[in-house]
Amino acid sequence: MQQREEKQLEAAVDSLISRVAHLKNALHSFIYKLENEFERLEWPSVLDNFALVSGQLNTINKLLRNEKTPSFRNQVIIPLELSPDRDDELAKLTEQRVPVFSHEIVPDHLRTKPDPEVEEQEKQLNAEAARIGPEVAQKQIQTLNKLCSNLLEKLNNPRDDRDPESAAMRQNKPSFNPTDTMALVGAVVFGKGLSKCRAPGPVAPGQGPTLQQVTIGGAPGQPGGKIPSSIKTNIKSASMHPYNR
Repeated sequence: MQQREEKQLEAAVDSLISRVAHLKNALHSFIYKLENEFERLEWPSVLDNFALVSGQLNTINKLLRNEKTPSFRNQVIIPLELSPDRDDELAKLTEQRVPVFSHEIVPDHLRTKPDPEVEEQEKQLNAEAARIGPEVAQKQIQTLNKLCSNLLEKLNNPRDDRDPESAAMRQNKPSFNPTDTMALVGAVVFGKGLSKCRAPGPVAPGQGPTLQQVTIGGAPGQPGGKIPSSIKTNIKSASMHPYNR
């Protein structure tokens, strides 16, 4: 009886090692694609790799839950020898991941439960998930799907469709302020807003000319309504002067 149970356990372990090896190869291939082929990797290919890994994990779970598979929970692994020296055979079996089997490594590799911090975080997540009702969860799912749909629509919208709109907006946007322009014209032509200066007189040596407020084309104390044509001509000729270009 005991010999038959040992054979069943050995066969189950061999089958489990084979399934885990397939899973390891799939993960290795997927990680290699993510690290070296990410520029040409498309989303359907990523989903296929996820589906492959998920299918292999389900196969392992079915193997462990099979009635013919002995319960591994009843099997206890006890380290018979611990050494800080390098073990070449152990390194070969573990693909150079575990070169020594010492007191420092054993608690991590023979652990049957997650770390206490991980267990606490898992309990908090489960409690938070239990507090959220089905209706609230469905609303959150719908909101997330809506945000993702809007984001995908913006990303799929060609940039060429947006560039003409932005260019038209830039062309229609005024590049000057009409109020400031009229205030500047009134100050230059009619002296509007300028402070009064002293009356013209002889200029002392070493001093430049001074400004004087003048009134053109209107009654005393009132600025003219229109810019005289002679002033327009002078402004145009001054702007065309070589020193003003």
